[in-house]
Amino acid sequence: MIKSLETPEPQLLKPGIKAPVQETLLTPRFYTTDFEAVANLDISANETELRAIVEELRADYNRHHFVRDEEFKQSWDHITGEKRRAFIDFLERSCTSEFSGFLLFKELSRRLKDKNPLLADAFNFMARDEARHAGFLNKSMADLNLSLDLSYLTKHRTYTFFPPEWIIYTVYLSEKIGYWRYILVHRHIQANPEYQFYPLFRKFESWCQDENRHGDFFKALLRSQPQLWNNWTARLWIRFFLLAVFATHTITVFERVTFYESIGIHPRKYNNKVIQETNNTSARAFPLILNTNHPEFFWRLEQCSENNLKLAAISNSKRSKITKFLQKIPPSLAIVWHMLRLYLIKPIDTESIRETVR
Repeated sequence: MIKSLETPEPQLLKPGIKAPVQETLLTPRFYTTDFEAVANLDISANETELRAIVEELRADYNRHHFVRDEEFKQSWDHITGEKRRAFIDFLERSCTSEFSGFLLFKELSRRLKDKNPLLADAFNFMARDEARHAGFLNKSMADLNLSLDLSYLTKHRTYTFFPPEWIIYTVYLSEKIGYWRYILVHRHIQANPEYQFYPLFRKFESWCQDENRHGDFFKALLRSQPQLWNNWTARLWIRFFLLAVFATHTITVFERVTFYESIGIHPRKYNNKVIQETNNTSARAFPLILNTNHPEFFWRLEQCSENNLKLAAISNSKRSKITKFLQKIPPSLAIVWHMLRLYLIKPIDTESIRETVR
């Protein structure tokens, strides 16, 4: 049986404006980085591919796709109860994630404009896409009589510093896993139109193509930096970020079972498929990928999710702080243990596979 967190009633900053969800390790984060270091990246090893992708981004193939047509112009009051709360939660987290990308890319574009015009253009075009996505999601929330104050988020959200190499790893993975999340939902809705309770789902095919192009850009940027993939320390970091992204995705999906069930998707099958496809796609960028076929792989990811649900239940209880702290120790240690065991599973060497194919 797949458990889920019950989605709480939305808290408001003021009428119609939803208070942001409490920041945790699992909520979408806002990032900053060493802009000078990014500006000084030597991209000559892969400049031709980077220029080609920037021209694709400049073409803006999806500029006419994100239009709120007549289908949106109706009342959505029939979406009620837990289904409505779960959908709002999905919209908020997606909007926050897209807006986070916009802020980072826009600042990178501004800081790099005079020092690295090619990268500045790329980040400007990606910021355009992320802003479009965030705005569309926020308008969808407004259809449900709520929205986010994005200027409030800009000023009050905690900004986490990541060095450029971490930014490259995490953004590449987030864009590619985003592609697979959206395209699999799109394909499912196409095959089962009775589950399309809101027209946003029709936009997911165009949406995920933006994610895919962004991921391709970061792949090309990654491959232009041998120090990010061609040594043993880079391989250790790659394993860590792959595992961190897959564990976060698993925990998030199992927290939001109600939403996926509302559109007819089996959460476990969906989670496994997204991770497998993202892992396989990552073989084009990374010198190694995780062994998702290992018999313990998905079981241990789900154990992390189960223990995360225990932590949430303890946090939401009315016990004393001391009692909560003590009760959280076993599930916290369990998550660390399962993550360590997952990390130690022998990865798949993609560089040797590429050499064999050649």
